[in-house]
Parts: sequence; C-alpha cells; structure tokens
Amino acid sequence: MVPIFDLDDTLYSERSFVESGFEAVASRLANDHRWPLEESMNYMLSTLELEGRGKVFNRLLQKHNCETAKNVRQCVDTYRKHVPNIRLNRDADFILKFFSNKSYLVTDGHKLVQSRKVNALGLESRLKKIFITHRYGLQHAKPSVHCFDLIRKHEKCAWQDMFYVGDNPAKDFVNLNPLGVKTIRILTGEHANVDAKKGFEAKYIIHSLNELPNLLKEIMP
Repeated sequence: MVPIFDLDDTLYSERSFVESGFEAVASRLANDHRWPLEESMNYMLSTLELEGRGKVFNRLLQKHNCETAKNVRQCVDTYRKHVPNIRLNRDADFILKFFSNKSYLVTDGHKLVQSRKVNALGLESRLKKIFITHRYGLQHAKPSVHCFDLIRKHEKCAWQDMFYVGDNPAKDFVNLNPLGVKTIRILTGEHANVDAKKGFEAKYIIHSLNELPNLLKEIMP
C-alpha cells in the first residue's frame, strides 16, 4: 500500500493561502501607497467572491486608478513570493502520523509557490518524497500520470497497490482510474460540491482524512 496525497484543499485549506497572500499584497500597498490595509483586504475578498481570483489585483488597482502592467506584476510577485501563514488541517496531521513518513505528495502549481507552501506546512520531514509536477514540465501536470509512474517505479509496485487522495475531479482521478489506482476524493474546498464529468470521479468518496484508515481496510487486499 503506497499512500499518495494532493496538497491544496486536501492537507490544508487553500483559502487560507489565498488570504495570506492577499494580506501580503495589502501590506505592501499600505507601505507603498498608504492605502488602508483592512480596506484593501476586504475589497480583495469581496472581489474574490464575486469574480474569482483572476482579476482581484486588477480590480483593486483600478479602484485607486493605479492599474498598470508593472503594478499588477508587483502584486502577483508579492502574492507568489510571500511566506504563507498556513497550517495543516487536523485530520491531515493525524493521517500523516498514521502513515509515519511513508506517504508521497503530488501537487500541481507554480513550483516556487508550492515549495513555499510545503515549507510553511513542515512537510519535508513528514513525507517520503514530494513531487511538484511543474518541476518536471507543464506537460506532466495532472491529469498526467508521470509523477505517479515515478513513484510506482521507485516503490517497485503495481498500480493497484497505490492510492491517491485528492479533491479536484476535473484532473485528479481521470487517468489514474483506468490504471487501477485506488482513487479517493475528499469533499473539501472549492471543489467539494462539483459534480464530476463521466469517467472523472474518484472510485471512493470521503469527507475527512480521518475516514481513510477504515476505508483502506475495506478496499485494499
């Protein structure tokens, strides 16, 4: 049995990273322009709820008549390079102790951003190996199984001896299912209520990582 986990909204709340990044941006703008930090935070959070992440910084800069490519880029850089104020979910802490340094991590995203998250969460010492897919080229981001295949070869195991816990049915499970990997969807974060397309759903569903040990007793030979 080879445990593999996703990162964002599986081991911690990605919303906490977003809010941490917004606070870093708001602090920078407060220093550079004397814009009230709390006001900037509230504006970014309300924009996030209405429009999603894509144009949050643009909208804030537009509000102050300061939208330029340079200013947007500075906000993005601050967001990406800040030291995140995030913590593991309680059930994630439990499950990593349960598997005692035998688990792998496979996560998509900007490699420096994901690395900062890993460091902030103290995961290096708690996992067997961490795979940030973008380090291997964008073509190997999920739903590519490239990093999973590296794990399989390292463990000298069959696909059926691996399980993967993730939260995003748009990409986490679709190419692992046909290989026989035990795919497990945790209903957390922004994808919790998403209906998976045909063939994209995980084989098993949980609401908390605390449920994992009992599920594995049922599904692993």
